[in-house]
Amino acid sequence: MKTRYLLFCFALIAVACAATAYFWPQLPGSVPTHWNIHGAVDGHGTRAALWLLGPGLMALIALTGVLLPAISPRSFDMSGFESTYYYLFGVIVSMLAYVYALVLAATLHGGVPMEHAVPAGVFVLLILIGNPMGKVRRNFFMGIRTPWTLASERVWYATHRLAARLMVASGVLGLFALWLSAPTWALLALMLAWAPLAVVYSLLLYKRLPHQIGE
Repeated sequence: MKTRYLLFCFALIAVACAATAYFWPQLPGSVPTHWNIHGAVDGHGTRAALWLLGPGLMALIALTGVLLPAISPRSFDMSGFESTYYYLFGVIVSMLAYVYALVLAATLHGGVPMEHAVPAGVFVLLILIGNPMGKVRRNFFMGIRTPWTLASERVWYATHRLAARLMVASGVLGLFALWLSAPTWALLALMLAWAPLAVVYSLLLYKRLPHQIGE
């Protein structure tokens, strides 16, 4: 799985590099690098910054995905869910590639509705990440890592099963809200609300099962 993950990431990074090189002569000296929540540009940089924002950031995250299992404590290794682990990192690198494609398109042609395109990507990301979240085993780098999930295997498992449902539901509802042109605050709420719910659930479950500590 690790080899397939690396090949997949390498292909995405190679495409990003090729696109940057191909469109380089058409890029202005100053390019947009940040948009606010309303889709208006509020940050610029030199066109050389695109190499870091696109291929550079994708490569950094891809390499991080390889590094973390190597430094994980033995009692919290990732061998039990290796395929899920690399799948999730692959999805994150894919999201970075998607955002970089939007940045290139906006730089070259303008008119990209970032206020809709980026949230759409985030909601799809929630669906893709949430779907296998229940397969993530206890570790120090990925998942809902609260004091209570790390203290109990049972709490970790139950919390991640709930988080999986909440993330997928948030993603689906978020896409529907985008289609209905919901206000920005509603989109942000759908993106983030699942996290505190999962954290509170892990605490409540831990308190109900004090005899499970250390499982």
